[in-house]
Amino acid sequence: MTAVLSGFAALAAVIAVGWLTGRTGALGPDAAGVLSRLSYFVATPALLLLTLAEADPAGLFTAALVATGGSALVAAALYAGLARWWWRLRPASLTTGALASSYVNAGNLGLPIAVYVLGDATYVAPVLLFQVLVMAPVGLAVLAGSRGPDAGAPSRWQVLSQPVRTPVVLGCLVGLLLAETGWRLPAVVLQPVELLAALAVPAALLAFGSSLHGAPRPASGDGGGQVWLAVALKTAVQPALAYALGRWGVGLAGVPLLAVTLTSALPTAQNVFVYATTYDRGSAVARDVVLLTTVLSVPVLLGVALLLR
Repeated sequence: MTAVLSGFAALAAVIAVGWLTGRTGALGPDAAGVLSRLSYFVATPALLLLTLAEADPAGLFTAALVATGGSALVAAALYAGLARWWWRLRPASLTTGALASSYVNAGNLGLPIAVYVLGDATYVAPVLLFQVLVMAPVGLAVLAGSRGPDAGAPSRWQVLSQPVRTPVVLGCLVGLLLAETGWRLPAVVLQPVELLAALAVPAALLAFGSSLHGAPRPASGDGGGQVWLAVALKTAVQPALAYALGRWGVGLAGVPLLAVTLTSALPTAQNVFVYATTYDRGSAVARDVVLLTTVLSVPVLLGVALLLR
């Protein structure tokens, strides 16, 4: 439990620094946008490249994937269906909300929880690989393919090829290629990639904190209903689905069942806010969902760990 709380404390501290820079204006009026683009276009692809280069792609195809991936897809589909029916949202806004309802913080919190609570970092591998190889490419293709009312609609080729032209997906593909071939980057290439990768998480957290300054109370605007729908799906529905699919769908028990439930109960990843800000599609909703799920997931994670220990 100390690992869970310390992980949240580290996130909160960096977010607070970001809020302070936004309040003082030390980084300029567009700090959140610049930091988000830095994380998205430069640092996050480097981080994913290094992460997947050391991973085993075969670790994606496990019984746990049915629970983690299935619960994420169902949560995202529930948001898309309900939000489309109730608010008539456009595809890009639906995509941001669907990602906010299902895309978990597998890196910043998932890895330390897997190591210190579950005793094995490989428990988080299926959800991490599923998100960066399936959910992110699909979501980013929709976001990048969206255009404002004054721009022309993208061609079919642009939409279909968007995933392989997206920086984070390219980083994943290079990382998987390195993992499959067993080839190691030479030191002269590896060292600058490591330096860039180290920027990914701090830049995203600082951008998120900076965006909080001057922002209205979470879920208080026109998108309040969308925010609470995503929060409910993320904090309650997704972990419950993961437990049900894990226990009765694929017969998991003990620590593996605890692992899929805990990872599905993680809060929404800051990546969703970065993606939404980069393409200017639902960034306020993403920001509020990240903030609220991060706060609410603390008692949820502690409760899951105590009930399924």
